[in-house]
Amino acid sequence: MLKTSENGLKTGYSVYNVEQKRRRKIQLLPDIYPPMPSKQYDIIYCDPPWDYNGKLQFDKSSTMAENQGFDRPIFISSAEFKYPTLKLEQLMQIKVQDICKPDCLLFMWATSPHLDQAIKLGETWGFEYRTVAFIWDKMCHNPGKYTLSNCELCLVFKHGKIPLPRGARNIHQLVRSPRGRHSEKPDEVRKKIAQMWPTQDHIELFARKRSPNWDVWGLEAEAYNPDDFNLFGD
Repeated sequence: MLKTSENGLKTGYSVYNVEQKRRRKIQLLPDIYPPMPSKQYDIIYCDPPWDYNGKLQFDKSSTMAENQGFDRPIFISSAEFKYPTLKLEQLMQIKVQDICKPDCLLFMWATSPHLDQAIKLGETWGFEYRTVAFIWDKMCHNPGKYTLSNCELCLVFKHGKIPLPRGARNIHQLVRSPRGRHSEKPDEVRKKIAQMWPTQDHIELFARKRSPNWDVWGLEAEAYNPDDFNLFGD
């Protein structure tokens, strides 16, 4: 039964509570992910499935003024409804350090609320935080508690020394690219990383698709035809 407000009326949040339990994708480690590769890499690129503790966004259908009695479905959005998310403690369990070469770089996407967690995660995986590699201007914005949110950061961490040889050294930090599917990152960033280190071994963790000359690891990448690209590079 739905909870009601003090005046006995149904509330938008009570509708959300029921939908949250129904739609949430639960993640169990290590069962859901494939084994980590036995190969080691110079360049690791990842977009961790950060957990937001059910953080949601409503549209106007969640207000009584727009949806009297909430007879119409309430629109709600949350990362954990799109794909299985992982809490920081779970992400730390993934043995990324086992696939690192002695000299290795880690490029990691981090939403602004997760910056501190991203740095802790990189350190747990055996890396030292160095700087912000890319700033993605999504060319749109989301609501924020302080300012409108229209950028996302890709951090870079170092294990050992910077891999050699180097490629391009004139890559710009700012990337302007329209936002695509939920959580999808611009392909341009992956290409820029490969331009900077073109001869090294690359892998993308939590990959959403296969890309030429990149190994991939994750859930969604497994849905693609392995013959589309050479999984283990040239």
